[in-house]
Amino acid sequence: MASFYRAYSQALIRRPYITQSATAFCLFGGGDVIAQQIIEKKGKNHDLARTARLGFYGGALFAPPITKWFQFLGRLKFSSPTKAVIYRTWLDQSLMAPLAVGWFFTSMAILEGKGFGGAVNRMQSAYVPTLIRNWGVFVPAQIINFAVVPPQLRFAFIGVVSLFWNTYLSAVNAQQQHPEPLPDLVPVEKLPVTVA
Repeated sequence: MASFYRAYSQALIRRPYITQSATAFCLFGGGDVIAQQIIEKKGKNHDLARTARLGFYGGALFAPPITKWFQFLGRLKFSSPTKAVIYRTWLDQSLMAPLAVGWFFTSMAILEGKGFGGAVNRMQSAYVPTLIRNWGVFVPAQIINFAVVPPQLRFAFIGVVSLFWNTYLSAVNAQQQHPEPLPDLVPVEKLPVTVA
């Protein structure tokens, strides 16, 4: 295990984009597998295309900008370690988190063939509650991340936390993709009339 950690840590330093893209691909895809098999209990009806979309999103659309973002946050200098943790967490959750949640729902709607109209609908129904839940998970996680995790492992640490978050995102996105149909409504003029 120690040799894997050393090799992974070296790969993060030497090839951060490739390593973190591969990590995100596995973690987003894994989150979808957990969502489909444990939460949704799909069993043999597992949607492989959905898992591939989530993995593609994580590896190709999420990891590169987030890797750059973590590099940017790591270069910022502060007068004390405490201020560094506070300001990095604040910047991450006030600037990047709102963009990342919007980017997720927009990207997934487009990858699913729903277009920008589908992205707008998904954002209207799921953006705010997802962002609020994001803050509940990632504010404490980022405080720990920026306080004690070495810079090259920060993406990986958040990736592990994200495995559970990705499970949640996958489930929310699937619910937005196939919302529960409303029951058939009977027009008022066709309701039976009773006379007392």
